[in-house]
Amino acid sequence: MQFEMKHRVQYYETDSMGIVHHSNYIRYFETARTEFIRQRELPYNRIEELGVYIPVLAVKAEYKAPAVYDEMITLACRVSKLSFASFEVEYEVRNAETGQLHATGWSRQAFTDKNFRPVVIKKASPEIYEVFRKTYEESLENEG
Repeated sequence: MQFEMKHRVQYYETDSMGIVHHSNYIRYFETARTEFIRQRELPYNRIEELGVYIPVLAVKAEYKAPAVYDEMITLACRVSKLSFASFEVEYEVRNAETGQLHATGWSRQAFTDKNFRPVVIKKASPEIYEVFRKTYEESLENEG
């Protein structure tokens, strides 16, 4: 994976069985993606200032083993696809100490204008395109 960050499971993220509620994995994915892009010195607010929005088109999560309250987990992601108007990100959630896999998933995001019409990102914002192009190429190098 290209990007990793740690997160301690909070009590409010768990259900009555003391395990992370399934909906929180989607939040974990978004947290990882947002911080990954921020690390590239292109936080979402900057993207929007440049007139581009990045709505989620689809998201999928597969649950492998439960994470529990107070567990330190690693949220990891990488850009797995990049096209002229969208990109995909793959995710993993693991125990930070043992590496046990809790969940995997992916999401697809579009590049749009403020009216949510698709844009060709290379033309709409060469600055954003360049960051995503480099990120995607690094992902290919690291996975290859």
